[in-house]
Amino acid sequence: MFLGETSRSIQREMKIGTWNVMSLYTAGPLKAAARELARYQLDVVGVQEVRWDKGGTVGAGDYDFFYGKGNENHQLGTGFFCTP
Repeated sequence: MFLGETSRSIQREMKIGTWNVMSLYTAGPLKAAARELARYQLDVVGVQEVRWDKGGTVGAGDYDFFYGKGNENHQLGTGFFCTP
């Protein structure tokens, strides 16, 4: 910001949630979860028990899904959905 300038802040309501999905081990439940989140118009949702054995990012409907490593037995794992 330069001398004499005024800052403008943009405010936006953001809906945040958390969900124990029990398992996203197969591809179908990921899309179903994204549809459900869109229905509630949530912006960011933390999820538990993802059960994927690696970490990364994948698109899921209107969301980006970021997930962390579970273990080799497809247990544990966390992630979160966020709107782009």
